[in-house]
Amino acid sequence: MASSPSKEELRREILDLTAEYYRAAFAARKIVPGESYIPTSGRVFDEKEMVNLVDSALDFWLTEGRFNQAFEERLADFFGLKFASTVNSGSSANLIAFYALTSEKLSGREIRKGDEVIETASCFPTTLAPVVQFGAVPVFVDTQLSTYNPLAKDVLAAVTGKTKAIFLAHTLGNPYEVEEIADFCKKRGIWLIEDCCDALGAKYKGRKVGTFGDIATVSFYPAHQITCGEGGAVLTNNALLDKNIRSFRDWGRDCWCATGKENTCGVRFKWKLGKLPRGYDHKYIYSHVGFNLKMTDMQAAVGLAQMEKLEGFIRKRAENHAYFVSSLKKFSDYLILPEATHNSEPSWFGFLITLRKGVPFSRSEITEYLESQKVATRLLFGGNITKQPAFQKTVFRVPKPLRNSDIVMNNTFWIGCYPGISKETIDYTVGVFEEFMESKI
Repeated sequence: MASSPSKEELRREILDLTAEYYRAAFAARKIVPGESYIPTSGRVFDEKEMVNLVDSALDFWLTEGRFNQAFEERLADFFGLKFASTVNSGSSANLIAFYALTSEKLSGREIRKGDEVIETASCFPTTLAPVVQFGAVPVFVDTQLSTYNPLAKDVLAAVTGKTKAIFLAHTLGNPYEVEEIADFCKKRGIWLIEDCCDALGAKYKGRKVGTFGDIATVSFYPAHQITCGEGGAVLTNNALLDKNIRSFRDWGRDCWCATGKENTCGVRFKWKLGKLPRGYDHKYIYSHVGFNLKMTDMQAAVGLAQMEKLEGFIRKRAENHAYFVSSLKKFSDYLILPEATHNSEPSWFGFLITLRKGVPFSRSEITEYLESQKVATRLLFGGNITKQPAFQKTVFRVPKPLRNSDIVMNNTFWIGCYPGISKETIDYTVGVFEEFMESKI
């Protein structure tokens, strides 16, 4: 009588079949210009992601586990930073990054209600929402057309004695003048959060963005350079900030034991904190009013496989972006095409376009035509975020008029350049632009 296969043999068979399933179900899928909808972004994966995902499911360790630990280590190594903490989304990463700077453990440097935080008005709301939710005051600076980032001089000119932090994103993968801002922040004792959610792998003056400020955030939503489906991470070189980050992420607890671990400190029942009795279990002592925003091991398993492809993804985005520039520059009298910030190597998230003043068509006309021809378009996030309905009752400061942010709000849109888009797809998209221009010019 034949013996039953071992669990190891069964696992191997399941994973081999998973790879075979990928090849049968997904490998042949591709965008067919003129027939398929051409998205602005999307997941690019192969059997390795699916095998990792199923492998983690077979562990049935549904919270953080071995894949998450490896993923955090890989992220920290990629940035060259000491600490990486995964979370359930890039939005949560921004929330945790900001709240980590409100901790009283920062001994007087913490952000308090009423303190000012400098932002750009053409932001995604998740850099702004934590500031408003906490009760700090956002200060909005204008953006620059073609780079879609604020100039360092404008950011620094907005600083006052009330400024406690600068919280800026590298817009659509294009770095801002982060070294100049970071140097100023260090001299003045101002916190700098780098939102790298759209810019994983981008460089400024040869150095990766996310390594200049005090805290960096990344996102792994399917639109970004790598994906876990949902997910994000918060990174830092500062051990105290890392402890704050993990505390706010993990219910606000004071304990730093990893999931499934106990008594890492060796004195679990000997602490005396707050007004609790001495010896209260450290696993249930809370030093912050926190959240629960951890990533699952299944998400991390996908991200770990995606990291193997990251450098190739970045190169493909750059190639697609450059091909769009060369193909659409004939329309530069009508369209402001995107430009990399001086001294930067973007990790392009999308291809941004702004209509020049006086063109004989509106943004709605061109985006609706593109969409009708199955070319997806998106606007640049909140446009001028101060005009959004959610923030009409928000107290904020605007040092100078937000003229370019208003232009972005009215005349800017973007199309995809992610790795799933081929040269053939770009040629088709350029042809759609040509057809539209011929009908309007």
